[in-house]
Amino acid sequence: MAMIARRVLLSVWLMVMAAFGAARADQGSALPNFARIVSVNHAAVVNISSTEVVKGAAVAPGFGFGAPGGPGNPLNKFFHNLPQQSQTMPRHFVTKSLGSGFIIASDGYILTCAHVINHAKQVIVKLANDHDYVARVVGLDTKSDVALLKIRAAHLPIVKIGRASRLAVGDWVLAIGAPFGFENSATAGIVSAVGRNLPGSNYVPFIQTDVPINPGNSGGPLFNTQGEVVGINSQIYSRTGGFMGLSFAIPINLAMRISHELQARGHVQWGWLGVTIQDVTRKLAASFGLRKPYGALVSEILPNGPAAHSPLKPGDVIVRFDGHPITQSSDLPPLVGLSPIGMPARLRIVRDGHPETLSVVVGALPETMPASYVRTPHKPRNGASLGLALRDLTGHQKRELGVTKGVFVEGVSRGPGEKAGIAPGDVILSLAGRSVGTVSTFMSVLGGVPAHRPVPLLIRRDGSSLFLALTK
Repeated sequence: MAMIARRVLLSVWLMVMAAFGAARADQGSALPNFARIVSVNHAAVVNISSTEVVKGAAVAPGFGFGAPGGPGNPLNKFFHNLPQQSQTMPRHFVTKSLGSGFIIASDGYILTCAHVINHAKQVIVKLANDHDYVARVVGLDTKSDVALLKIRAAHLPIVKIGRASRLAVGDWVLAIGAPFGFENSATAGIVSAVGRNLPGSNYVPFIQTDVPINPGNSGGPLFNTQGEVVGINSQIYSRTGGFMGLSFAIPINLAMRISHELQARGHVQWGWLGVTIQDVTRKLAASFGLRKPYGALVSEILPNGPAAHSPLKPGDVIVRFDGHPITQSSDLPPLVGLSPIGMPARLRIVRDGHPETLSVVVGALPETMPASYVRTPHKPRNGASLGLALRDLTGHQKRELGVTKGVFVEGVSRGPGEKAGIAPGDVILSLAGRSVGTVSTFMSVLGGVPAHRPVPLLIRRDGSSLFLALTK
């Protein structure tokens, strides 16, 4: 009997182990094939670097210069052995930032985040095959943090666009980008929340994930398990400057709508109702005759706003906008923002416990179009062979800059001038030992400069003179 009992126990144990193994196999097969997603899409993910001239005191090498993450970062050791320079640094200096992006059209259209390239004097796009291009900024929108770039290329690999609305909390997602400049890095996690409203970003219902995102990932794609882009990695919540488990992505459907407007007009005109709204709490729901807390409660009608000329009143609870349900107040701004300007929108409201339907003409959000924004970067002229845009100084500019002669550097693109360290805002005083007071003089001197041989270039930068070595 004891022998039979042992055999029975052994059989039961084997059955349990087999079932456990099958369950683990099923679980493993349910996991997404991240390697496949990366191999299919990595060629359409790009690395973006931008340069900007910043006013202020520069940090001398040896104190975090060029090291991502600042003091205490483990990467600092790679930068501490840089050649030391004078501690007297010019107050105007060039900074470089890194980000990511992805190709959405084979003829060179690229999506990224606006903060990656905002205020940049030059934007360089590097492809996975190590080819790089000077990109044209088609347009950017700071409210949504979306930017559209264009490079002169053809037959490029592109990503497949998915639908962010199909994401559910718990879904696996994958990010590809260049955190801290480490190109083609892949990180994965799950969707933590959808429709997340963040301070200062009322028009974007962010996708919250726990995908490890760090500086350099900004502008890169967020993929679902089908290998489709569902978002643009935009920002993180952190107390250290690095990843702490909270990452936020712009839904791709919103980003694509914005990219179409940027391509058509170079800017985005956001819709506006001219109301102040808030969430409906359980107690407020009861006070307004609602069975449960939902919708956007109108707390104020702004004077001279679109809603001021409509039947909408404070105390109304907006529960649908043009057929779209409003579950919480953060659902409303993105819908209004992308509504056609000057067209009526149908609002389903609850007033004093009774449902009603109203019509409000959507207005344009004030100050939507930045007056100072320049759609295209400076095109090199005069000094085109050097990648420089040059112009003569006026008498007023000479007095303002404290010089009596010189050539003003209006813009810098890729070329010998950039390699020499010339930056926008510099004043060229002399070339190869010869004084230059006009663009024509500069070009004449440049014509006599031998090729492939460095010559001294004297510039004036923020009140200080500085020699650079220029090789034509």
